Amino acid sequence: MDYDVLILSGLWNSGPQHWQSHWEARHPAWRRVQHRDWNAPRQEEWVAELDAVVATCSGAPVLVGHSLGCMLAVQWAQSGSPLRAAGAFPVAPSDVEAASYPIDANGFTPIPMARLPFPSIVVASTNDEYVTRERARAFADAWGSRYLEIGDAGHVNADSGYGDWPEGERMLQDFLAQLRG
Repeated sequence: MDYDVLILSGLWNSGPQHWQSHWEARHPAWRRVQHRDWNAPRQEEWVAELDAVVATCSGAPVLVGHSLGCMLAVQWAQSGSPLRAAGAFPVAPSDVEAASYPIDANGFTPIPMARLPFPSIVVASTNDEYVTRERARAFADAWGSRYLEIGDAGHVNADSGYGDWPEGERMLQDFLAQLRG
């Protein structure tokens, strides 16, 4: 079974050099969820925008999040939507409760710390400026996610040297294969 893959970018949308943009270019069927406001996200609005895109999928999609996009996936999963996801691949989940978070969290707090209703893998760095490794591990544990730590990778974005990031794409492809059974 092929899954719809939805790309959930974080603040300011992922730029053209970000791995999410590279992957989207290589896989035209994968879709980025668009938001009205990338600079001052509001949780209710972003959850509604994601829900509207999930409703257009041919089946339960796989959510590929980065940064605030990870928190969006978790907030959506806890929103009470009747729609479902097949899985989630959150990379570098931002700790919106931390003092280091660069903007007002606008409803993304508190971070849901409940088991997700679908399989997931949290990919984290040991030196991410937006989440400590302890918090990333706590998120994975609370969400019932497998936890993959990839070393000193910063925020796992283009600025950290993770432009194309083929290793991450292989991890996602392996996850998709596992979901297919």
